[in-house]
Amino acid sequence: MRRPRIHATLQQAAPVFAALGDPTRLRLVAALCAGGALSIAQLTAGTAVTRQAVTRHLETLAAAGLVRDVRQGRERLWEFEPARIEEARRSLEAIAQQWDAALQRLKSLVEDPD
Repeated sequence: MRRPRIHATLQQAAPVFAALGDPTRLRLVAALCAGGALSIAQLTAGTAVTRQAVTRHLETLAAAGLVRDVRQGRERLWEFEPARIEEARRSLEAIAQQWDAALQRLKSLVEDPD
């Protein structure tokens, strides 16, 4: 009976994995994890990525629930939202448990000739 629950969990995590599959978005998440809330200017500093491109990437990350924007005066800052990463981590743990169980069954079959 756990399969439907695991399937639902994986479906919820899919947008997170899809969003993190892009190297630029992964870099943005890493920067926000390390530096707290940052502006688009701060996120583009020292890179060849345009502000418009970073904005589009941030919007994709926001749609996946990984970041959110906050207004600070006239400035728009972006910050990391850890809850979705935690959900994705739990999804990976569920997959790992399934693999462990499958490998244990395979080992039992190989080791038991009867």
